[in-house]
Amino acid sequence: MRVNAILSSYDRAVAAIGSVAMQNLTLLFSRIVLAGIFWRSARTKVEEGSWLSISDTTYFLFKEEYSGVPLPSELAAVLATISEHAFPILLVIGLFTRLSALALLGMTMVIQIFVYPEAWWSVHSLWVALALILIMRGAGSISLDAALLQVRRP
Repeated sequence: MRVNAILSSYDRAVAAIGSVAMQNLTLLFSRIVLAGIFWRSARTKVEEGSWLSISDTTYFLFKEEYSGVPLPSELAAVLATISEHAFPILLVIGLFTRLSALALLGMTMVIQIFVYPEAWWSVHSLWVALALILIMRGAGSISLDAALLQVRRP
């Protein structure tokens, strides 16, 4: 009898944790966390007090430290700065979530392969896991993606 009560409590806890509401909150949290990682990086690439004025330091880093990236350094600096600003915003509001997560997954793999190959287990594997969850599951119901889907349904 006692074992049945424990199993019953466990089953109720699993059902609560696995509910649609909890899944949607988890997807929201995953979007915010992945967005935060790239947003903080984006803000280090611009002049203090500006939105998108790329700093000389950023151009220098892309020319010297990130020189393994197979793009011209100035183009890579611009693309990275714009991407690290745009895709996190889209993730937080849940618009084009799968596309945004795919773009950040691509950036992660470029960083992993060409810039910091030693950072897989310490950092990049976690970013990849978050991006893959969002690519596979989408934004969840707490998103503009879900709202747009509701509008498009007949």
